[in-house]
Amino acid sequence: MTKWITLFGFILCWPLYAQNLQEMKVIDLTYPFNENTIYWPTAKPFTHEKVSWGKTAAGYWYSSANYSASEHGGTHLDAPIHFAEKGWSSDQIPINNLIGKAVVIDISAACAKNPDYQLTVSDIEQWESKNGKIPDQSIVLLRTGWGKFWPDKKKYLGDDKPGDVSNLHFPAFSKDSAEFLVHQRKVKGVGLDTASLDPGTSKDFIAHQIFTGANVYGLENIANLDQLPATGAWIIALPMKIENGTGGPVRIIALINNS
Repeated sequence: MTKWITLFGFILCWPLYAQNLQEMKVIDLTYPFNENTIYWPTAKPFTHEKVSWGKTAAGYWYSSANYSASEHGGTHLDAPIHFAEKGWSSDQIPINNLIGKAVVIDISAACAKNPDYQLTVSDIEQWESKNGKIPDQSIVLLRTGWGKFWPDKKKYLGDDKPGDVSNLHFPAFSKDSAEFLVHQRKVKGVGLDTASLDPGTSKDFIAHQIFTGANVYGLENIANLDQLPATGAWIIALPMKIENGTGGPVRIIALINNS
């Protein structure tokens, strides 16, 4: 009964929703998938094979193609099961968790001086001193400035040797910041503009373990984070709904009120 009441209310208010959407700025936070898309060095890259591409014997245009890739590459989602045995798979993440208010923490100045920089609790507290406490159920996005290197694999990952993860260098979350965001701020999702929630030098992927252990998903290789304000944006991050998926390609958009 509650669902029907909610649906009826949405239908009645749709003209208002539509008007509000027209007043919002929409920002695409997703890189295109192509031969230049960056994947983890040990992962299968994106391939796109044209099967049919042209006029048919009947004279009409018809095109179709096959694609394949690892779940983890390009702008994608890490489902909790990626590092937590009993965590949600991609198809199990509640849809409400994939939509929410975004908080953008900018550590790009520190990262420019140190490619192995990790977000600290102090960084979060300094951000909160200017912007207010991070609300529960927020989606926290970390801006490192690494998007400026995309799609240069060597600059973005720190190394471009195929299959070799021994010399990667890029910033990310720290163990302490992950624990703080999960336990003290109760976030429902996190993301950043690098290839991993953990820094390139990580060997144990502890930030992944902490986030996914709390059923907090991750968004990696986010584009255009420099276009988002510290607060006020809404995020919609809808991944491919792969049953039992550990992750997958995700189309992320941000909505910002222009008024």
